[in-house]
Amino acid sequence: MIDFSFPPEIEEVRHRVRAFMDDVVRPIERRAAEESWDRGQWVRGIVEMRGKAKEWNLWLPHMPAEWGGMGLGHVAMASVSAEAARTRMGPFALNAQAPDEGNMHTLLHWGTDEQKERYLRPLCDGFRMVDGKPQAFRSCFAMTEPEVAGSDPTLIQTRAYQDGDEWVINGHKWFISGARGANFAILIARTEDDPDLPQAANSAFLVDIPSDGWEIVRDVETMSGSHNHCEIRIADLRVPAANMLGGRGQGHLLGQYRLGPARLAHCMRWIGQAETALEMMVDRALGRYSHGSLLAEKQGIQWLIADSTMELYQCKLMVLHAAYLIDASGNDPAVVDFRGEVSMAKHFVANSLWRIIDRAIQVHGALGYSTDTPLAEMLTQARWSRFADGADEIHQMRIAQRTIADWKDNHTVSNATGKLPL
Repeated sequence: MIDFSFPPEIEEVRHRVRAFMDDVVRPIERRAAEESWDRGQWVRGIVEMRGKAKEWNLWLPHMPAEWGGMGLGHVAMASVSAEAARTRMGPFALNAQAPDEGNMHTLLHWGTDEQKERYLRPLCDGFRMVDGKPQAFRSCFAMTEPEVAGSDPTLIQTRAYQDGDEWVINGHKWFISGARGANFAILIARTEDDPDLPQAANSAFLVDIPSDGWEIVRDVETMSGSHNHCEIRIADLRVPAANMLGGRGQGHLLGQYRLGPARLAHCMRWIGQAETALEMMVDRALGRYSHGSLLAEKQGIQWLIADSTMELYQCKLMVLHAAYLIDASGNDPAVVDFRGEVSMAKHFVANSLWRIIDRAIQVHGALGYSTDTPLAEMLTQARWSRFADGADEIHQMRIAQRTIADWKDNHTVSNATGKLPL
């Protein structure tokens, strides 16, 4: 028998997260909207949420208990992240937001004991003590560059060369999420001139921010405004040799280790947003009367609701199955290869998110296009999902390659279509 239900202890956590969002996060978000909070007020609001999250025993759900977390696996995190993402600040309240969540996993797996204490410990705590006072502690992941395709890390042009017990780095990065205000970056740079494999050219470094040679040029303006996606100039940046994360030439491996689960974590949060949009669509259809009947009674509107419901169902199944495979593998694709399932989930959920929100706007009419509901902002944010952590076309290419290889090697496509017993 295949059981698609959560065990009682995870179901209890899911309901607790939902109650926390209703009782703590949403009231603070409403107060912020009514009072037009500035950045300082938002910081105080997040601190308040985080204090409550610790009281509710919902702090750091994705990290092991020895690091102050709840020790939840990827399947359990699917339930937590989907609930948290039904609010704007829910993931931040739990300290499970991107890019910090992925960087925590990366440091836990690749960091030395000294690196973990210096960077991972305060990242898990959410703060470090400076002059006897707590100071917020955040991170960023600096890989993509404007001059080359971000989907192909073998093309990275930022270079690092060793000078005694330091590395000197020069390059150009952009769309580095969370860079403004971050205390450190995981920076990917080319260190090897002629590796045996193109994927072995890069290495990862832990860079303290601020540092001489690390310049934030601007917060890149997007179609949905400024959201701390920064352009960075790196000029003769010196990093201690002890700050290399992993070994020489392991930057690609580290990036793939980080990005696989991170892609799925995005999908988990997108499910919460898509479900919110579908609920708004149904509520609007039940409350709007036009041309002799409610919108919910019109076949054209029913089709929009039906298509969205079926897509959300598929999203949930794909995310849960991919999360199950990651848990079964111990996050090691050499044990259980979950990469194809994650690629399919990332592509499908991102596109479904866009379509479901777009349909919800259509059902709301001009109201949905306005900023009187969250749908307009949700849609502009959703457009980002189709190229973040791998563009649609890259995932499609990899999915096709795996399907072709499965047929050539095994004369079946069963492994490429989820390795399911059907």
